Amino acid sequence: MRQVQFSEKQRRVLDWWRDGTFDAVICDGAVRSGKTFALSVSFFLWAMACFQRQRFGLCAASINGVRRNLLAQARPVLEGLGFRWEETVSRNEVTLRGGGRENVFYLYGGGDAGSFTSIQGVTLAGVLLDEAALMPRSFVEQACARCSVRGGRLWFSCNPAGPEHWFYKEWICRAQEKRALYLRFSMEDNPGLSPAVRARYERMFQGAFYRRYVLGEWTAAEGLVYDFFDASAMPQVPEGEFARWRISCDYGTRNPASFGLWGKLGGTWYRVREFYYDARAEGRQKTDGEYVRELRNLAGGRCIEMVIVDPSAASFIEALRRDGWTVRPADNRVLEGIRRTAEALKTGRIVVCETCTAAAREFGLYRWEDDGGGDRVRKENDHAMDDIRYFVMALKDGGGAAARYVERDVF
Repeated sequence: MRQVQFSEKQRRVLDWWRDGTFDAVICDGAVRSGKTFALSVSFFLWAMACFQRQRFGLCAASINGVRRNLLAQARPVLEGLGFRWEETVSRNEVTLRGGGRENVFYLYGGGDAGSFTSIQGVTLAGVLLDEAALMPRSFVEQACARCSVRGGRLWFSCNPAGPEHWFYKEWICRAQEKRALYLRFSMEDNPGLSPAVRARYERMFQGAFYRRYVLGEWTAAEGLVYDFFDASAMPQVPEGEFARWRISCDYGTRNPASFGLWGKLGGTWYRVREFYYDARAEGRQKTDGEYVRELRNLAGGRCIEMVIVDPSAASFIEALRRDGWTVRPADNRVLEGIRRTAEALKTGRIVVCETCTAAAREFGLYRWEDDGGGDRVRKENDHAMDDIRYFVMALKDGGGAAARYVERDVF
């Protein structure tokens, strides 16, 4: 087995359960700080050291997240220590054997409000919740309630969100009351991360997300959403033959509609043209058929591989499909989309060209709400911002290294 180095804080995660002082451990802080790796290895070692023929829960926002963030990191270490690993994919469970013991680990996805039903009724000896701040409170509390076996413990990891987040208030602020060990990680706590790599990750974030994911603070979002964007530096449409084309759409009848034409040149997607129509300002609403014609004009005869559309625009989606377009309903998770869009802009994965004046205007106006009620953006000057966000979210399955990093370690 390859020699694995652990930092002092990671070693604390590996052995916190031995003295019986705490009932839970909470690891938060910076991205790429090594907290999830240490937590997943420690969880399995604790389970195998303390229990025989018991059941445990491994939870993330999705089942794929459990496999990617927890199983894939822990398995090589555990097999190197002599444990035998058997995964039954159809039942979303892993059986681990070693040292004369055998335990079963169930995989759960807690990504939406109804997901708590998937974990109801089961009795667990322990549960690990990766990125707990991204899960609904109902799921987290149901998972905790399942741990009724004597000696059971709770394990949490998360990246910070806003200071009004329920997990921050209920668990981190009340860690001592809940007999939870709270450990805040920085990138320096990951011995496998070089200074050059740390500097690269630091450049990926801005504003509140820098303070959260680099400094590890539970801080409120405020001001411009994309405060680093410089409209005066928007480039001309580059010369050359674009290899692929897509269109992203934020649909509106009374509200503005915004469509963006994106072309891929080299490793970058360029927003080269756009259509923006404000029915209130123009004094007339357009029909679905008229918007389909506007989209066709925007495409200009190019081979469009997909049109990414606001998922709530059912009638428009149907009109596009009848007209022969390949349509993909957009992923409309706002905060995740904003984070990924900021990363894509800062790393040059997407570029907005000077021809896109409506997008330029909205970048200078798109703001966080300042009412202290959490991470919400103002529902104004957001239509081009939404269609750009839809476009970026559709890239997540086919992205490069930066996209895979965001998928794996941040969201």
